[in-house]
Amino acid sequence: MPLHDWTRVSAGTFHGFHNAWITELSRALNNGVLPSPFYAEAEQVAGQTGPDVLALEMDSRQFIADEVLAPDGSSGVATLLDAEPQVTVTQVASDAEVYSERRNRLAIRHASGDRLVAYIELLSSGNKASRRMLDRFLDKVYSVIEQGIHLLVVDPYPPGPLDPQGIHAAIWNEIDPSTPFRFPDARHLTAVSYHAQRPPTAYVEPLAVGQVIPDMPLFLDGTHYVNTPLESTYNAALSVVPKHLRERLVEGA
Repeated sequence: MPLHDWTRVSAGTFHGFHNAWITELSRALNNGVLPSPFYAEAEQVAGQTGPDVLALEMDSRQFIADEVLAPDGSSGVATLLDAEPQVTVTQVASDAEVYSERRNRLAIRHASGDRLVAYIELLSSGNKASRRMLDRFLDKVYSVIEQGIHLLVVDPYPPGPLDPQGIHAAIWNEIDPSTPFRFPDARHLTAVSYHAQRPPTAYVEPLAVGQVIPDMPLFLDGTHYVNTPLESTYNAALSVVPKHLRERLVEGA
């Protein structure tokens, strides 16, 4: 089922779907997509209800065997040397601009002691509802990438006055303002994977209402990634949306 126009329903309806999508992503990643010792776990921000992001971690008690990350197809793990992610736009930050004079306000930590590897962030309309909310989100994203934690961001909402070229353009302006991003065509929704190396690389796939959502890379380390099943998990999560609201979404697709 293609991507829907989520502006046709309330923020509360999307919130329920958002939580279900995170659950379905966690289920898929932990049941065949991720190799051992990696695992995904939903995390909740204080003061909010329901999961906010999906964290990818590595069990600190285990080692990564060479065969686990070998790109033989059996584990689903790909390597940049053999399979560059298939996206519309790839951006590599300029060494001169990366992290210059930038504040670091948010410390990312996890109580389990296992090593945090990556985050999946599904945006809601509230993330871009005001300058304060957007700045909070950008600070969080910048801090994550600065710490070498990989990131996959999906924004199913169209650009607004605060992000006229979409959420990736706003994020990339924090990382490397010397190479601004502009949408290459009429697709103005966003899926973007950040490979948190130095300098960072962004793999950007513009999306549109009515378009099938492609799998997106989620990086495990400097060279290896898995393809995240966005479309199948999106479809599974839709079952939590009440029937009459699903029909409203379909009318807008």
